[in-house]
Amino acid sequence: QVQLVESGGGLVQPGGSLRLSCAASGFTFRNYVMSWYRQAPGKERELVATISSTGGSTNYPDSVKGRFTISRDNAQNTVYLQMNSLKPEDTAVYYCRGRNVWGQGTLVTVSS
Repeated sequence: QVQLVESGGGLVQPGGSLRLSCAASGFTFRNYVMSWYRQAPGKERELVATISSTGGSTNYPDSVKGRFTISRDNAQNTVYLQMNSLKPEDTAVYYCRGRNVWGQGTLVTVSS
């Protein structure tokens, strides 16, 4: 059974940091591109980071470039999203995606 389980969300003040994790199981993780998406209330889901199967290539939209970093550990079947300098507009449910499967999401709230 293919499964993605996110963790690490929570409440953080503006300017703070969080690291999200996504544990994968049920497929050969090292063979797949992995991505993080987010969906804010009332908005469409948007891509925030992508990483190649080897981890050698990453891509970000301008809205998070320089603040967010995606990484992966193929030995641990886990992909991470390090989020720094968080802003209130980063508040959203964050989802991991790979092999055409979505995780259940983890809520990130940026507020003072």
